Amino acid sequence: MTKIQTSIPIALTIAGSDSGGGAGIQADLKTFAIHCVHGTSALTCVTAQNTQGVMRVDALPSEAVIAQIQAVVSDMVVHATKTGMLLNQEIIEAVASEVKTLGLNNLVVDPVMVSRTGAQLIDDDAVASLRNVLIPIAAIVTPNRYEAQLLSGLEIHTLENMQEAAQRIYQLGATVVLVKGGGMAGNLRGVDVWFDGQQLITLSTAMVETTNTHGTGCTLSSAIAANLALKKDLLSAVQSAKDYVTTALKYSLDIGLGSGPVGHFFPLLPS
Repeated sequence: MTKIQTSIPIALTIAGSDSGGGAGIQADLKTFAIHCVHGTSALTCVTAQNTQGVMRVDALPSEAVIAQIQAVVSDMVVHATKTGMLLNQEIIEAVASEVKTLGLNNLVVDPVMVSRTGAQLIDDDAVASLRNVLIPIAAIVTPNRYEAQLLSGLEIHTLENMQEAAQRIYQLGATVVLVKGGGMAGNLRGVDVWFDGQQLITLSTAMVETTNTHGTGCTLSSAIAANLALKKDLLSAVQSAKDYVTTALKYSLDIGLGSGPVGHFFPLLPS
């Protein structure tokens, strides 16, 4: 039998597990797959959660996280990497050090610090490490409204606030900042602000009315990483990722008793 050799871009997600399958590693791997990118992973924590909420979180030792990253990179060429929930200072600093040591490019940092409802998810020491060691090495950082407030020190209520926050966060060292408007009110919901040190761009897509929005942040950042692995430039990767998430929201899954996930695999559905 002749062996068929297939070359495919490879992306790595460093994030937590969502037992409900809507966010975290599970959302990332679905997103990579639908973009025809081979997904690899390094698990940082295990959560017991479903569409209604998180019941338990257990962190992995930082040594275990690093071992996973090294296992992947020692065997494969990783074209893009994204980070999600890193949970604590020790893991954040270990991951940042390993990214630099291994020279992992196209780093997409989803700074999972504050939920869409405004609840802080990690402690102040971990926030400081995100600011000081991880964001400075990111190709792009994708804070939601409340994360952008924490990183910039600004209250965010208007488009002008989002723009100012993006410019302040840029000073932390990331190549690009994308302040997401999913948590904004009215016409600003779903409006994102891009800043790369020169261009300040407002990115808009059609608003989708659905309560099934679980995993949108994870999905957007992993879609950006997938598009970077496919050799798109940063702005094109963000625009393609936003289009993907918008359509996935249109096909969101009404499952469970709470907020269901976006429909990651909508291109496979019967027309």
